[in-house]
Amino acid sequence: MFSAEDFLSMKSKEDFIEIAKKKEIKISKVLKKLNYEEELRKLQVELVNLQQWISKNKLRVAVIFEGRDAAGKGGSIRRFTEHLNPRSMRVVALAKPTEVEKGQWYFRRYIKELPNPGEIVFFDRSWYNRAVVEPVMGFCTKEQYDKYMVQVPEFEHMLYEDGVILIKFWFSISKDEQIKRFESRLNNPLKIWKFSPVDKRGQELWDDYTFYKEQMFSKTHTSYSPWIIVKTNDKKEARLESIRYVLSQFEYDGKKEASTTLFPDPNIINRYHRHVKQIDN
Repeated sequence: MFSAEDFLSMKSKEDFIEIAKKKEIKISKVLKKLNYEEELRKLQVELVNLQQWISKNKLRVAVIFEGRDAAGKGGSIRRFTEHLNPRSMRVVALAKPTEVEKGQWYFRRYIKELPNPGEIVFFDRSWYNRAVVEPVMGFCTKEQYDKYMVQVPEFEHMLYEDGVILIKFWFSISKDEQIKRFESRLNNPLKIWKFSPVDKRGQELWDDYTFYKEQMFSKTHTSYSPWIIVKTNDKKEARLESIRYVLSQFEYDGKKEASTTLFPDPNIINRYHRHVKQIDN
């Protein structure tokens, strides 16, 4: 065990490691967390630099976070945004459509949330609800689904031609990992609000989700709007590597002076390809 004197004598992570070695204390888990926090901070510094550059150049950037329930979308968004300037950044997590919205063109309520010049918008789920969740759960008709799937590539091509920079993430986790995360939510009073009957059915309808997910990729993965697969059961890896990917897509001021690598791990971050196996199939 570390003593009070040990902690008082520590001035750096290296001191901590040295004392642990002398006392033969296992600190692998602690080191992993320390390394994660250190790496996250470095990447968040770069995100601040990126945001300032986007604001200065009046770019419009939309980042979509999709994936099965409990895939880590919300946690990743929090790490992206916690140090950004709220004046030029928004998180969009829309509730189910109202009766009026149900009678409108499906994309209309999302169009209102698209980024303004100089702004980054993070979508915690998006118009892709209709690609997977809605047909699986019976929240839309086959006619609505078929019409939507035809319109998505055209809609995103219009965004591309108008200068909107769209990044689409799919967070891929295994079925076993999903149930572990569900159980964690149920046992945590601070997270139990995240669990819903729809989540529970996600396990029962796993194969249906897989079918519609693959349909979505095959029809909406395009050269101008590709799907980026974040393939890992480790939440911390998913957060770091998705941030790296976004940073790698821009040549912002000061990027060359970054104190860490901005190239995402190709074992975790991949463009969608039919032959690349995902872990949530």
